[in-house]
Amino acid sequence: MKRINEIFHSLQGEGYNTGTAAVFVRFSGCNLQCNFCDTQHNSGTVMTEREIVDAVMQYPLAPLIVLTGGEPSLFIDHDFVAMLKLLTGKRIAIETNGTNPLPDNIDWVTLSPKGAYPGGDTFPLVVTNCNELKVVYTGQPLDPYFGITAQHYFLQPCYCPDEEMRRQNIERTIQAVLHDPRWRLSLQTHRLVGIR
Repeated sequence: MKRINEIFHSLQGEGYNTGTAAVFVRFSGCNLQCNFCDTQHNSGTVMTEREIVDAVMQYPLAPLIVLTGGEPSLFIDHDFVAMLKLLTGKRIAIETNGTNPLPDNIDWVTLSPKGAYPGGDTFPLVVTNCNELKVVYTGQPLDPYFGITAQHYFLQPCYCPDEEMRRQNIERTIQAVLHDPRWRLSLQTHRLVGIR
């Protein structure tokens, strides 16, 4: 049994797979308490693994499942990922804070470490190898992130409700990428176009 915040069909809005149709399985619950998190951890529905598969199967054309949260690594294991792959035929991606080990059969790992933020520094990073590193940027030092092995390095401006702070975060992130081309800019395009 797993507590699910929501399962929905949309386009990946961030990082390397931006624009890809996907089924998002958003788990409720996290071991961190970052102040900018967009998940309501106190809500959700308890579902069996088979119910999760059945919900995902309602969207047969999407080639990708994104396990997100919250922190999905708290709720998944090798067998669950294998079942999702076998029964849906889809690739499996995960968005993780990297503080828990991951099953070895995930197709795409997006690591977004939160240790630089209040509430995100409770547990040490244990995942140090990923497909993409996505840093939510507020101006913190960036050199420590290059201790993480990734195929792609993304900086994403931290979203905040205050328009002026949001503008400053975007400008700060653009300047950081201009000054260090090892990074690429990631935007939350789902916010820009008004989708989930």
